[in-house]
Amino acid sequence: MNKLAGVRSTLEGIEQVAEINGEGAQFLAAATAELKVSTGSTDREGIKERIASHLERIEASYGRRILRGTGVLATIGATAPFVGLFGTVWGIMNSFIGISKSHTTNLAVVAPGMAEALLATALGLAAAIPAVVIYNVFARSIAGYRAELGDAAAEVLRLVSRDLERTAAAPLERAPGEPAIGRRVRLADATGGPRGSS
Repeated sequence: MNKLAGVRSTLEGIEQVAEINGEGAQFLAAATAELKVSTGSTDREGIKERIASHLERIEASYGRRILRGTGVLATIGATAPFVGLFGTVWGIMNSFIGISKSHTTNLAVVAPGMAEALLATALGLAAAIPAVVIYNVFARSIAGYRAELGDAAAEVLRLVSRDLERTAAAPLERAPGEPAIGRRVRLADATGGPRGSS
């Protein structure tokens, strides 16, 4: 996604990320497809809005995909202490049942129930603590990834805006039926700016 920062046009961006099959390439492909479909349109703001809509949908799709499975970790982290607490109550209840059956309160009667209670508490915490820690690590990573997606989408929108301004500022002749992206190639050549990966 960092490769998009130094390019001057959408076509140059496509050339830069041609070998990479990832999010940036998909953003550029969606923008290029909309530019081709919008050939002949004079409503630059409408084109930018449609491209922004495409990019938002792609970004949301990647966000949903990366969030899969984190709900399970959150659920384990939230419910495991309560399962341990239930086990604690169950063990104490068993201790009281043992006291009532034996009519004595010595350690031999109370110990088995208390051991169950402590084991259940420990198991609940042993499940909850790692789940919460792992969930937090994933949440931070996902937040960073989504920020990178947003940055890449914004960079593609800047490239599209730049391309649309160039075509409006210096209209060149083009063959009938030629997409606007072909005209931008000639504009990049005409401005003398660097093109491609060279």
